[in-house]
Amino acid sequence: MAFELTPEHAIPAAHRPAVERLLVGSVDLHCHSGPSLMPRSLDSATALEEAAQAGMRAVLVKDHFYGATPLVTQLQTLFAARGVTLLSGVPLNNSMGGLNRFAVAHGLNIGARYVWMPTLSAANHVAYERGKLDPKGNFPRPTKAMPEAEPLSVLDGAGKLREELGPILDLIAAHDAVLSSGHLNIREIWPLFEEAKRRGVTRMVTNHPTYIIGASLADIRALVGMGAYIEHSIGMYVPVTTERNHRPDELRDVIEAAGVGRTFFGSDLGQRNNGHPILGFKHMVSMLLTLGYSNDDITRMISGNAAALVGLDRAAA
Repeated sequence: MAFELTPEHAIPAAHRPAVERLLVGSVDLHCHSGPSLMPRSLDSATALEEAAQAGMRAVLVKDHFYGATPLVTQLQTLFAARGVTLLSGVPLNNSMGGLNRFAVAHGLNIGARYVWMPTLSAANHVAYERGKLDPKGNFPRPTKAMPEAEPLSVLDGAGKLREELGPILDLIAAHDAVLSSGHLNIREIWPLFEEAKRRGVTRMVTNHPTYIIGASLADIRALVGMGAYIEHSIGMYVPVTTERNHRPDELRDVIEAAGVGRTFFGSDLGQRNNGHPILGFKHMVSMLLTLGYSNDDITRMISGNAAALVGLDRAAA
């Protein structure tokens, strides 16, 4: 169902002081700012400036086609006095060579903090985008022609983890980086996370488990039981996108499935025609207040849990 974008002044007046206060120190680990082949509404410098104005602690820039670590490193230098830590990672899609240990080694060695399993190139995502699961074609498309995706899976034809994953997981463990399950199907995530834990990976996250991933509430509980964090996309719940598709009661359900201590929110915003990430965060805080969550719980879900996952306190030590 399509929704009109709701501006900031639509946030209830009674919520606005708390929203402004709670945003100070918040962390967005899912910012889709440009430059990008995907259509974007803002660039990373603008995202950083808006985050700084709100008092955010950190922003992680995510692009599906390239590792943005050099970009955010340069911006961090230029905006050193703004008080926001900029982060990025390595997306293991076709444009990065797929399950490419060399891309992972390079990215982590220059400061990447995340490694995403395939997203747009994941076989699970390709099936979704080709209309089997997304018949209306709602997922954004690149602004320029790209070769047709070669679907990637972490499992081989026999249903076993691909050998290429071993060195990649070892690198993630050695750098104490974050392993994201990307857009893999839930059935692929179980063996991936089990092997990751066996190899010493301690930071794991599943993004938007109820969107594309195919995870149930029981799956979310089980993922948390494996030690993973659960990130939910703000744009799925609040009125800052043209295709909001989840209700507030569903938001409560997914929070309760993982627990406040393992749930956090990333904007997953920055796409053209959608609201900016900071607007999404403001609406999400207001929605959490409406649902009755305490200030402490909200702080954990928009700040503390994400900071713990990515090791911000370790980085500052």
